[in-house]
Amino acid sequence: MNLLARKLGFRMLNAEIRKANEDITIDDCYGERFIGSGASSKTITINGTPGNALGSYLDGAAIIVKGNAQDAVGDTMNDGKIIIYGNAGDALGYAMRGGKIFVKGDSGYRTGIHMKEYKDKRPVIVVGGSTGSFLGEYLAGGIIVVLGLYSEDCPVGNFTGTGMHGGQIFIRSNKLPLNLPEQVTADRAGDSDLDLIKEYLVEFSDIYKINIEEILGRTFYKLTPNAKNPYKQLYTFN
Repeated sequence: MNLLARKLGFRMLNAEIRKANEDITIDDCYGERFIGSGASSKTITINGTPGNALGSYLDGAAIIVKGNAQDAVGDTMNDGKIIIYGNAGDALGYAMRGGKIFVKGDSGYRTGIHMKEYKDKRPVIVVGGSTGSFLGEYLAGGIIVVLGLYSEDCPVGNFTGTGMHGGQIFIRSNKLPLNLPEQVTADRAGDSDLDLIKEYLVEFSDIYKINIEEILGRTFYKLTPNAKNPYKQLYTFN
């Protein structure tokens, strides 16, 4: 099914998406919000720039964006996959609790804020470029990987991992980020650490046709919550 977003507006567009029992291609998309919200099946391909809350509450569908995306992509996403060929805005993966988000370019502030995991539900975000400040703020679970493929500088902003009490952040960089909070421990990633994320790196490589050897050709740092973290008892039982 093919839909023209500019002729429908976001309400009618989303109504058509919900009714469809087949894959969808959306053309002329210029800021229409909530696309794919709650979708549990089908593939939605978007040509243009979708608006805020793309794939919010996504529950198994796949969304492919042939362009940039705005804020709150994958808000409270439960399952499925979002692939962005450009950049993403702020609060990427906000409260995400399952599924995977891949961004070829950069993402904004507060990427992965309050991501969480439970049992076999482990959300994953992979960003090919850089992110803004407060990456992984209040992170409670899941994996965030920032690759910094397009710059020699450290690819994250200030205050990475503020309030972090679970999950892991991997940063491909020759140096650690500035202003890490006290509750975050940073170590150079070893082979066993890279084994944990290699399947996601290979998937990123396959999607965007970027050589996996190039991706693996720089140091990775792993950030985890400090055992003395003052936030821990607020969110977990251990």
